[in-house]
Amino acid sequence: MINKIKAEFNVIYMVFTDSLKTIFTDPGALLILMFAAIFYPVVYSIAYKKEVLTEIPVVVVDYDNTTMSRQWCKMIDATPQVHVSHKASDMLHAQEMFWQGTVNAVLEVPKGFEKDIYKGTQASISMYADGSNFLLYKETFKSTSTATGTLSAGIEMKRLMAKGNRQEQAMHQIQPIKTSVYNLYNPSGGYGSFVMPGIMLIIIQQTLLIGIGLVGGLGRERKRDKTQTFGIDLKKHAASVIMGKSLAYFIIGFFNIIFATVLVYHWFSFPSKGMFSNVLILAIPFLFSVIFMGMTVSLLFKHREHSIMFLVFLSPIILFVAGLSWPVSAMPPAIHNIFKIFPSTYMVPSYLRLRTMGVSLHDIKPELAALTLQMVVYYVIAVLGFKIAMKKRVSNSLME
Repeated sequence: MINKIKAEFNVIYMVFTDSLKTIFTDPGALLILMFAAIFYPVVYSIAYKKEVLTEIPVVVVDYDNTTMSRQWCKMIDATPQVHVSHKASDMLHAQEMFWQGTVNAVLEVPKGFEKDIYKGTQASISMYADGSNFLLYKETFKSTSTATGTLSAGIEMKRLMAKGNRQEQAMHQIQPIKTSVYNLYNPSGGYGSFVMPGIMLIIIQQTLLIGIGLVGGLGRERKRDKTQTFGIDLKKHAASVIMGKSLAYFIIGFFNIIFATVLVYHWFSFPSKGMFSNVLILAIPFLFSVIFMGMTVSLLFKHREHSIMFLVFLSPIILFVAGLSWPVSAMPPAIHNIFKIFPSTYMVPSYLRLRTMGVSLHDIKPELAALTLQMVVYYVIAVLGFKIAMKKRVSNSLME
């Protein structure tokens, strides 16, 4: 019994060292498994480093040209989101700048703006913005609403104080209910802090899957996966062979996890409230699930290009169903349930709650259990698939 265990450990070690040698001597595998997994998180984080959009250029068309309209222009220019970069004499000139991309929005102050305010009638301001870019539209609309609301509140306060109300009374009448807003887990309200933690995990998953498929296809192209290697029958030691290969990929994946969740987090100051030890506990079943799934998928491809094309095709879909670009609650349940076969579907939401919100492992028990189950199931499937592949190769060699 002890000799048998030693033999299995020897197989694991030999396959492990051979797999590492294969990975580090193949430029394509190294490019995907190491360089891409490091390059993409850094580049994406740099792109989102600004976090929130500020100083969005807009043009103002002030048909009123009064003290009140100029005050409103100064107030909107004072907001951090918007910068009044141009003032146009008419809408045609403003429209031309908008079409050319010089400005992102057009703000129009109509004739009689100040006169309507003094008469006590409702005045209006028009905003024209590109609704197809929701970030630009949202920030421009927010700044316009803030400036308009502040100006309206100031005018109303002056009227109430002119009627004999004290400043405190006027404030209570203008704002009878005070609203306090606190951004939990993302104080800056930044887009990078929202999207990058989840994207980094999907990058790690997809680079592992593509890399494993690439190495598997490479082995078949070079006929490296023989039924006899190191003097042992691979089919009889399929479980140890799969474990040895998986450990090689696990070391690379674990390095990528550490790089992304420690160094990238530190460089770009992403929100981090959870215990890092809990993150590592969650990462273990996630990485092994991805690796065993990759080994299973790699058995389907005879050429390395095919695995890359297939998994790259799935990448945008996996990003979508993870709930980063669109809430899971708004998705058709059938679509979300189908893509639960991918570990990232469980990993992304549980990781965000663990790392960003600071919950405990107890609060993500269902996701942790699902990842552990995936790890076991994909391991069994990978072993069975490997045995079947070895059996077919024996049959083909006999026929030849």
